[in-house]
Amino acid sequence: MSNEEYFNDEEFRELLDDYENTVAHDMPVFMDADDLADIADYYQMNDRQEDARRAIERAVELQPDSVVALNYLIHEALNVGDYQEAEERLEQIVDKQVPEYIYCRAEVWMAQGQVEQADNFLREQLKDLPRDEYQDYVLDVANLWTDYGYYEKAMEWSMRAHPEESEDFKELMARTYLGLGAYDDSERIFNELIDKNPFQKRYWNALSSVHFMKEDFGAAVTSSEYAIAIDPDDSEGIMAKANALFRLDNFEEALKYYERYSEHVPDDELSLLYQGSCLINLHRYDEAAERLKQAEELTPYDSENLAEIYQELAYAYGEQGLVESAVYYLDKTETLDCDHADMEVVKGHILLANGRVEEANETFAQAIMKSGFSPHTMMRVAVSVYDNQYVEAAYKMFQHYFEVAGDNCNDGYSYMALCCLDLKRGDEYLKCLKEACRRNPSEARTALGHLFPEDISPDDYYEYALKNGMKHELS
Repeated sequence: MSNEEYFNDEEFRELLDDYENTVAHDMPVFMDADDLADIADYYQMNDRQEDARRAIERAVELQPDSVVALNYLIHEALNVGDYQEAEERLEQIVDKQVPEYIYCRAEVWMAQGQVEQADNFLREQLKDLPRDEYQDYVLDVANLWTDYGYYEKAMEWSMRAHPEESEDFKELMARTYLGLGAYDDSERIFNELIDKNPFQKRYWNALSSVHFMKEDFGAAVTSSEYAIAIDPDDSEGIMAKANALFRLDNFEEALKYYERYSEHVPDDELSLLYQGSCLINLHRYDEAAERLKQAEELTPYDSENLAEIYQELAYAYGEQGLVESAVYYLDKTETLDCDHADMEVVKGHILLANGRVEEANETFAQAIMKSGFSPHTMMRVAVSVYDNQYVEAAYKMFQHYFEVAGDNCNDGYSYMALCCLDLKRGDEYLKCLKEACRRNPSEARTALGHLFPEDISPDDYYEYALKNGMKHELS
């Protein structure tokens, strides 16, 4: 029985009612530590973090050496990156042979990137493992590797197992294929799982992820809608739909779903960051800055999201002509672990958009130097110059960029095509269009999609342009 099924079971409901009545009347709680851990899991699944914490603290008070309670606290510590706390809780488990200790010991190493140490330890356990426990063990380990994003290790351990037709085995393989980028295989298996169990929202959300990674955002929306239909309060499905809508440039609807997600998970800074991005795209800059500042307040200083929050704040202020405020937030990224050359490009873009051309040129030069004269940074500068409608200058920059990047470069042809289109260089436009669609269809759709019907694939852009007389119109 899955956690979700157990939490809907009458036995658990009675247990939960007893616990909540006891707490509501401020009476001492005398319950089994394992039952309290189940209640904590239930609260956590329903985004009731404070209630979950209180339940597990009561479990530890009643039974300090409870393996289930300590297992819960170890995972809680890992979720916030407190590895010292995780190690200390791990040492409190008396019996080092129980599966909970073995898995947690490996997970603490996995979470810290100590892959070989974890793998060696887990393989060592195979020596004394009873034959009838072998299959479950290797599949549990494969799932752990998947949980921590080590998909090659997950596949390696999956291959140790005997192939079976169980849903658990199929789901493991589907998730592993997804992590390895084998999207067609992942999609096929998730569809098989859905055919057998169409009311499992977890499968629909996973299928939405597959579609998202394949950049089939319309299908990602549809899959997430099935998950939401099964459970209207499913935060994962709501976020999946919001993300897919965002990638479809449907910012109004995406914003609604990000806001709906925040109703269920109010302390998630990513949702507020994306809300800010939607509002910027909707030209609602004051509201964008407000949401982004809320995100900043929730974001730890060592979070990789903080630099993006500052960047979006800079855009929000830059679009309002508040250049000094924009620069202030970009300067705050100097002490963060991020691409500082990219931040200089953003600063140059904002300066140029506000007519401060000389400062923008100096900043772009700094960006290119900071990047070690990276072709990627050169291309970003050229795109910014084009976006700010300095088309002739952008055209020359792209020419230089292609000389530096060489024949193996796949990026930038779509933007060069736009330059040629604006400059009415018809033959060059068609040549760049053809290269863009051949080398980088994703970039072609992003940069050039507005020139073509929505139902046309980038593979067909060139033929469509020829058949519809674009060359003649440009010449």
